[in-house]
Amino acid sequence: MRLILRRLPAVAFLAVAGLVIAATPPSSGEAAATAAPVAVATAWSAQELSPAAPPGGPKTTAESTGYAATSTYADVMTFIRELQRLSPLIRLETLCLTTEGRAVPLLVIGKPVPEDPLALRANKRIAVYIQANIHAGEVEGKEAALMLVREVLLDPKPPYLDRLVLLIAPIFNADGNEKMGPDNRRGQNGPEKAGVRANGQNLDLNRDAMKQESPEIQGLVRNVLLRWDPVLLVDCHTTDGSYHEEPVTYSWPLCPNGDRAILTYARDKMLPAVAATLDKKYHTLSVPYGDPRDYRDMSKGWQTFGHQPRYVTNYTGLRNRLAILDENDNHADFKTRVLGCYGFLRSILDYCDLNADEIGRLVADADRRTVERGLAPKETDTFGLDIEVRELAEKVTIRGYETKVTAREGSPFPEIKRTDRKKTYVMPYFADFEPKRTARLPYAYLIPVFDETIEGNLRGHGLAVEKLSEAVTLEVEAFRLKEVKGADRLYQGHRTNQVKGEPAVEKREFPRGTLVVRMAQPLGNLAAYLLEPESDDGLLLWNLFDRYIAREWGRGVETYPVYKLFTPRSLAVDGLD
Repeated sequence: MRLILRRLPAVAFLAVAGLVIAATPPSSGEAAATAAPVAVATAWSAQELSPAAPPGGPKTTAESTGYAATSTYADVMTFIRELQRLSPLIRLETLCLTTEGRAVPLLVIGKPVPEDPLALRANKRIAVYIQANIHAGEVEGKEAALMLVREVLLDPKPPYLDRLVLLIAPIFNADGNEKMGPDNRRGQNGPEKAGVRANGQNLDLNRDAMKQESPEIQGLVRNVLLRWDPVLLVDCHTTDGSYHEEPVTYSWPLCPNGDRAILTYARDKMLPAVAATLDKKYHTLSVPYGDPRDYRDMSKGWQTFGHQPRYVTNYTGLRNRLAILDENDNHADFKTRVLGCYGFLRSILDYCDLNADEIGRLVADADRRTVERGLAPKETDTFGLDIEVRELAEKVTIRGYETKVTAREGSPFPEIKRTDRKKTYVMPYFADFEPKRTARLPYAYLIPVFDETIEGNLRGHGLAVEKLSEAVTLEVEAFRLKEVKGADRLYQGHRTNQVKGEPAVEKREFPRGTLVVRMAQPLGNLAAYLLEPESDDGLLLWNLFDRYIAREWGRGVETYPVYKLFTPRSLAVDGLD
């Protein structure tokens, strides 16, 4: 998708007692509790929140089976077609075609439905995107999203649509959904069968945002983020093993190399307000997402997942847009999870409806700051490296249970069993990421290798990529590699690289056709994360530059073929593609 399709406002261009959660985002060391599923006590009855299907409106599979089953792909498509028959406010688009040949539905809901994303420039509506079932065993978001669409469309006075255009992908991982079985989520309290985590390529889609090897993530970027430019992305999941009363947990974009105002707005203003609405209006408890740092000593704190933009919500934040991770407690029964997720989605839309103008200004200002920084970068404009997590100023309070923790022979992960004794924990919350060192951001990155995969990845993200129309000699900073070490274990089909090296200033000639990626663009932060040599989630880490950094004979390594130009200057380039 061409960069021009990115919808931008005009201003954008200037011990034994323990609580356990092992949730979906962490990339390593995941440990699920072995206790049998239990119904989680909540401060409300699930029936209080349950929306009744309007007369003539379709029911979800969850509703029609008394929450014993979840929807198949065919069920989802039948539900959507029935809504199309009942309402003119919905249009069905295709997010992508999966590896196994399924069209992933994207619902566009508006009053009126925009014929084209460009039409949104002429009014004050903002787009909000909700996706569910990225891990197809984590199914309540799929049911809640369908219920939400129905309740909005069939209301005589449809809520939200004066200020919002809703984009809904209820079955993002359609291939994984169709591999339903009773053993796919054994620690999960219903439904009887669920899908699998991976897509049809055996990839975890919530680890693919940077490398973009799946049709689902490519479709998300091309047909949602670039085409519709939603100001907010919501990603629905289920935890793996928590024991607490709150059925809903949540997080914000965590990556510190994005625009700080986006992160702090979501964390300090938006999500506290959403959680308050969820409690008061929808009678559902919630808590920020996390894991215990020590199963045996809860006083050591509660810690969120990783900051890397391979995770979709962190990736979205790096693009200067708001994002919310929804993680529903897998020990809550299926109906409680569905209705808790439904209430959470309503709470989010309630907030966006009331604050649409403020949110629009927030993301436009973030784009403007990113572009202005790139036009004349200072030495103090830097990219964070060796990022570590720190505790936030405020502690987190969790309504948990006492648990029994028993060591397992031959395993680093203990066995965790919940008791019936409730206990409230107040502990440090480790969810603020800061770099230990930094690298200076350039005016532009130059890439003198002719590689369709590298160029395709950059363009696929929506980056403005130019090409030199004539050779030029420039003083640049190179990165002299001293060591490249691939991971011992395969991860998402890759042996990811860890590198060591040092920067060096040099003069060199760049041939015609060299790729030029300037930082003066709204996605400048994303460009840096992809191209910095020591980035912990960039293209060098994901092996896209491997053939250019290892010598054919001998054991040496070459200079990383991405160079940093610090001084702004005119370059003869072909027009933007």
